Amino acid sequence: MNHLATNDACLSSYFKSMKSIKLLTREEEDTLSKKIATGDQDARRRLVEANLRLVVRIARSMWNPSLSLIDLIQEGNIGLLKATERFDGGRQVKFSTYAAWWIRQAISRSLVNTERTIRLPHRKEELIKKAHAEKSILSQTLKRQPTTKEISDKLGVDPKQLDDVLFFSEKMGSFEAATDQDSPGLLDLYEDFTYAPERAFDKLIVKEQTRHLLSLLQARERDVLSQRFELEGSGRVSLKKMGGKMGLSPETVRHIEKNALKKLQAEASKGYLCLSA
Repeated sequence: MNHLATNDACLSSYFKSMKSIKLLTREEEDTLSKKIATGDQDARRRLVEANLRLVVRIARSMWNPSLSLIDLIQEGNIGLLKATERFDGGRQVKFSTYAAWWIRQAISRSLVNTERTIRLPHRKEELIKKAHAEKSILSQTLKRQPTTKEISDKLGVDPKQLDDVLFFSEKMGSFEAATDQDSPGLLDLYEDFTYAPERAFDKLIVKEQTRHLLSLLQARERDVLSQRFELEGSGRVSLKKMGGKMGLSPETVRHIEKNALKKLQAEASKGYLCLSA
């Protein structure tokens, strides 16, 4: 049985089980609310079961074909449970009216998290919505695209915080996605560096030519260039530090470096690798 068939079977079984649950009158609802306030879990369960149809109705109104209806119903049920925890029967508000807001909120959060590759906290999702709304308003007022600073000033938030949130709100694409209808995927166009023999050969040639050119210099000149340009794999050494090791002034070391580079340029011009000073 495939995934879609499994979901259909679950929905069918779920809908069938709800048919046997009786709806509540307003008086029964008030009675249950009072019992729930005292911690009666049976009363709470009865109130939840009586409003499962409400969850299904709201989930269906918010459903789209790319999502599973049974998953949205489950998220809506979580919102329904929160509603029963917070409902105050003394306010003379019908429970279904109060619960509908919690159900929609739970489903909305689920929809946002499903659509986004990187899940964000609810507060950041709300900030993204406000930022996009403010951007639209400012675009019409300023007759141009507003800067992040202008949007953050309107919202009263830190520009850096807004920048970070907006970065994660961008949609991500797949390397396997086609760039257009008749083109291969991005992965087919992206250069693969895991196996590049021509690059390895180029590096080898550069290394050998560099070694040859350095062999034409005096030992002190080779030492200065090796440390100044990290040719031995160690970190770059400053003129002052190198001068202290060699018993020379930094200016003298700089002069040695400059003369050595001129020699390499002259040798490279004869047909070797061209080195830049």
